[in-house]
Amino acid sequence: MDDQELEELEELEELEASEDAATVFDALGARYEQAFEGLAGQRAALRWLTARLPRGARVLDVGSGTGRPVAEELVRAGCEVTGIDVSPAMVELARTQVPEARFELADVRTYEAPPYAFDAVCAFFPLLIMSRTEVESALDRMCGWLAPGGHLIMATVPGDYSDVELTWMGHRVTVSSLTGDEYERRLRAQGLEILFTETSTFSPSGPHPALEHHFFCYAQRPRRPGERSHG
Repeated sequence: MDDQELEELEELEELEASEDAATVFDALGARYEQAFEGLAGQRAALRWLTARLPRGARVLDVGSGTGRPVAEELVRAGCEVTGIDVSPAMVELARTQVPEARFELADVRTYEAPPYAFDAVCAFFPLLIMSRTEVESALDRMCGWLAPGGHLIMATVPGDYSDVELTWMGHRVTVSSLTGDEYERRLRAQGLEILFTETSTFSPSGPHPALEHHFFCYAQRPRRPGERSHG
């Protein structure tokens, strides 16, 4: 094998190796927003949530991406928004596009927030490029940040799979998930009430179209009699 053949083999191996979420979304940048801008289920969830939040509500946007549409819509509704994302490129882009919100370079698996710190938590597709144990742990952590009366709005690609390698938007990733029923079961175990679920399909625009199955879930931490939300 000559030097050129060896170099080509190394490039092929590098292409086939799974990338972590930070690497994938650093590379995608604004293209991710463009590919998913027609996601009707996300827009519907934001309309539902903002109609129920008072001005000044504290909202955490997990996997905040470019800041659009989630943080942007929440800010427009008068919310105090904190976005977290593992991608430095996404955080910088979001800070530019939605300067009224606060964006932090942070991972939901290790992010620290006080119990009951937020009136709402939004999690649109951040629980995928990780192990199944991490998916479960991150979901439980997000539930713990919800104030009494607070809402969790989430979306994911559901399924009973763990550490599955696939190509997504031109990148090799390793993904895990739970079935919709299992997500609901875990949310109830954390004391949340399921208010709405929906399954739908969507094909992102761009050079790598592929039909995706989406699971949307709206849940709430009930407020006991006489109990007020945090703060």
